Order: sequence, then structure tokens, then C-alpha cells
Amino acid sequence: MAQAVRFYRTGSPEVLRWEEVEVGEPGPGQVRIRHEAVGLNFADTYFRSGLYPAPLPAGMGVEAAGVIEAVGAGVDGFRPGDRVTYTGSPLGAYSTERVMPAEHLIRLPAEIGFDTAAAMTMRGLTTAYLLRRIHPLRAGDTVLLHAAAGGVGLIFTQWAKLLGLTVIGTVSSEEKAEIARAHGCDHVVVYTREDVAARVRDLTDGAGVPVVYDSIGKTTFDTSLDSLSRRGLLVCFGTASGPIPPIDAMRLAVKGSLFVTRPALADYIADPVERAELAGELFSHVAAGRIRIEINQRYELPDAVGAHRDLESGRSIGSSVFAL
Repeated sequence: MAQAVRFYRTGSPEVLRWEEVEVGEPGPGQVRIRHEAVGLNFADTYFRSGLYPAPLPAGMGVEAAGVIEAVGAGVDGFRPGDRVTYTGSPLGAYSTERVMPAEHLIRLPAEIGFDTAAAMTMRGLTTAYLLRRIHPLRAGDTVLLHAAAGGVGLIFTQWAKLLGLTVIGTVSSEEKAEIARAHGCDHVVVYTREDVAARVRDLTDGAGVPVVYDSIGKTTFDTSLDSLSRRGLLVCFGTASGPIPPIDAMRLAVKGSLFVTRPALADYIADPVERAELAGELFSHVAAGRIRIEINQRYELPDAVGAHRDLESGRSIGSSVFAL
């Protein structure tokens, strides 16, 4: 029997259960995959808490890497033994094996390990669309990135340096500030003791930045707006502190004809061609060592409750995975 983490009601981490499940054989368009490593993402807590609704009971997790064991009818491009990774699929990645649609799979190069893939597929593809699709960034631009020592933050900063960008990053502690600097963050603002918007103005000669990347949401929204230059863009790609407040269009006009977008990774990897382009660029940087993927927390799948507690407490730094 396979094993998986499931939940029957929404709530605190304690609603997660580790139990035996029957996987079965793949149907048309499906594969059965044996997981080698599973990704742990803050978005997982949104499903568990009910912020992102899901039919119950449900599995947990949307990111993993492993080996295909069987393919169903009509599956083209994959066969048993292939190494693959995925993100954004139906819930159920917190498992030893599963049946899932083949359309979500991304072929994994031999140069990239399973644990690395599980630590970076969602974060890396998120970084890819943020830097390569959202705004026409140019070498020399300065951007503000919240949570610069987080899983996305550490990949984002390294990739931004490859593009010639200057990154101002925010973190909660000096320990995280050192980590952000080590990954290429040019200026680090410890938001627990500094006024972020004021510091951004100081660093940009009063102009502000053309783009702010904000995965925090509720508590950073005002600061993000106040850090933008005229006609600047606020990219709200996460809500770690809660949903962003309602947007007052006139306020955007008064603050400099600002723009706000709330993108989702799913809309940037829905097209298989675009997904392959973004994944190819990400994998090439990682395989060549231009972007380092560091796994700072490792858990066993039966300890999903503890992993979610660590994630929500802010103790986690960078990427986390479940090892199988």
C-alpha cells in the first residue's frame, strides 16, 4: 500500500493525517509516479486552512519529483522509468506514489537531483515568470523584493543578478539578512527595525523602484505602494500575512498612476510550450551552477504537521523538502 497525507477538515496543522491509500492503475491520459522527493510550499497551508477551497477529503501538496512507473492509454512523450517533476497539479503530492494527469509533468534532466527538483520547481518557475514575463526589466533597473531570504527570494535574487538588476530585499532578522546578501541581494532592509519605504527612497534618490515583488500581502501592501516610482508596478504574488486589502483606484492615481497585478503561476505554465521554455531556462541555470538551490529544511512525510508549524512560524529559511 502507498502512504499519503490527507485532511478531512480545514484548520491548523493538526488536521493533517498520515495514512495508507490505494493508488491503482493510471487511466487514459494519466501516469503512476513513485515520488523520490516532495516539495513543501507556503501555498500548502492555504489549502489546509481553507483559504484556498478544495473538495474534502483531500490530499495535500502540489509539487514533487520522481519516476514514472506506469502510463495510461493516450499518454504521449512519457514512459515508465522517466524522471519527472511537477507543480500545480491536483492536490496529492504528499505521498509515496500517486496517479495523476500526465499533462502536468515536466521532464527532469539527469543533471538535477530529485530533492533539488522538489525544492525548486514551484519556486523556480514562479521566479521565472516574475522576472521573464511580468514586466520588461532592463539591466540596471532596481527592484524591491519582500521575503528575500525565502524559497523564492533566494532563487529570485540570484537570477536577478544574472539579468543585471539591483535588488533591495526585505527580511525579518539579521540572520536572514546575511543569507540574502550571500545570494546576491544588493541592499537588505530588516523591516522589524527599519522603515522599508523610507529606506527604498534613500537608496533610489527619492524616485522609488519601478517594480515591487510582494509575496507577503496584507501587512506589506501599503509599504509596497509607497516604495514605487511614478507609474510603477506592484506584483502581489502571495499572501503569507493574509489577503491584500481592497484596492482603491483613486489611491493608485494619487500615488503616481500606479499599477497592481495579482498573478498566479498556473496561468504562466498552462501553455505546454511556455512551461517548457520557462523550465528549460530555469534548469539550464541550475545545471550550470549559475543558480544554487539550497535545501535548508528536510522532513519525513509523516511529520507534515511539524513541517507546517515550522513554515507558519517563520522559522524556515529558503527551501524545504520531504525526503522519501
